Amino acid sequence: MKIAMVGSGYVGLVSGACFADFGHDVVCIDKDQSKIDRLHEGVMPIYEPGLDALVASNVKAGRLSFTTDLAEGIKGASAIFIAVGTPSRRGDGHADLSFVYAVASEVGESLSNEAVIVTKSTVPVGTGDEVERILRDSGTPHRVAVVSNPEFLREGAAISDFKRPDRIVIGAEDDFGREVMREVYRPLFLNESPILFTSRRSSELIKYAANAFLATKITFINEMADLCEKVGGNVQDVARGIGLDGRIGGKFLHAGPGYGGSCFPKDTLALLKTAEDYESPVRIVEAVVKVNDLRKRAMGRKVLEALGGTDAARGKRVAMLGLTFKPNTDDMRDSPAITIAQTLADAGVSVAAYDPEGMELAKPLMPEVEMVADPYAAIEDADAIAIVTEWDAFRALDLDRVKGLAKAPVLVDLRNIYQPEMMREAGFSYTSVGRH
Repeated sequence: MKIAMVGSGYVGLVSGACFADFGHDVVCIDKDQSKIDRLHEGVMPIYEPGLDALVASNVKAGRLSFTTDLAEGIKGASAIFIAVGTPSRRGDGHADLSFVYAVASEVGESLSNEAVIVTKSTVPVGTGDEVERILRDSGTPHRVAVVSNPEFLREGAAISDFKRPDRIVIGAEDDFGREVMREVYRPLFLNESPILFTSRRSSELIKYAANAFLATKITFINEMADLCEKVGGNVQDVARGIGLDGRIGGKFLHAGPGYGGSCFPKDTLALLKTAEDYESPVRIVEAVVKVNDLRKRAMGRKVLEALGGTDAARGKRVAMLGLTFKPNTDDMRDSPAITIAQTLADAGVSVAAYDPEGMELAKPLMPEVEMVADPYAAIEDADAIAIVTEWDAFRALDLDRVKGLAKAPVLVDLRNIYQPEMMREAGFSYTSVGRH
């Protein structure tokens, strides 16, 4: 089957490469000529483990290609996926659907055969209805169906998530759409991946509901961590104790500086705006968004406290280890590191930072931060060290070397990757999240 993927960013490129690896003929389309030129050269526009090799092997096999020409790219495609950005709209927080609608319009004008138009982008309830109206108004004489097929890819594990998914959600309103999507995902039938067919609107809501629920789990355990610090508990024990309950599960119960990235902040806000439009408030999600926003600055204050308080911290230097919102990605969107660094700068603290993949994208977002070549360069002459992202490279630091380089053996571990007893025995003043 020929598949066209309109949008060659994170979701489009990963999905396109994986579909090609299943044996489909895939064309990835993007208006950014420089991005397409780099893809032709084998240069990935994002960092995702294994993606460069997957793309290269499928390009070599002739199953994956790239173009800026939408009309040519969709020609003969049975399924045309829309995988463009839906960022939060400035001013009101709604998802900006202008890119989605622009693609739908261009597809309608260029379509030369019957096809299923699949919304892969994260979009609010009712977007598929509008896409269908745009296609209908374009006057295309060909049979089309509009389907919702949300993605559930974790950055850093996207290829595995695509090939071995927990579930595949397909929102379709007619048999034509369902039949084509069954053929698209037929290779996964062998893995017995659950495929859930729903209405289009239910499918659109499932994506937002899933992300809001996961954001709620993160925020809940972060608030439990704060309580643990007050009462003398250990949040890791609490997380394990509740996570062993099959009704709760242990995932997303890791206390830290708050959630970030391309999905949770944007999607929780968009869900709030949709609920507001339909006069059906989701007050739990409202609280989650507020608590998470406040937490990032609170983590900056935790570092200041380790320096002796706001007044004592002025003029001191902090080594920040990790900038991206999570490891194994270069994504800086809504990373807690941005707010933490700003909180430190506001208090007159200088910051030297290292991240294995995120520094280039971080530079324009954190102009007050000095980017250095490795973790030990950041630690040199630091009055405190803050671990903000749990990259593997930070899990086994040479503690003797760290003490020799730093002005003071002060470590603030915002990801709980070290054990308090071990760090104190090693001579560190150690602060973590939700533990004593």
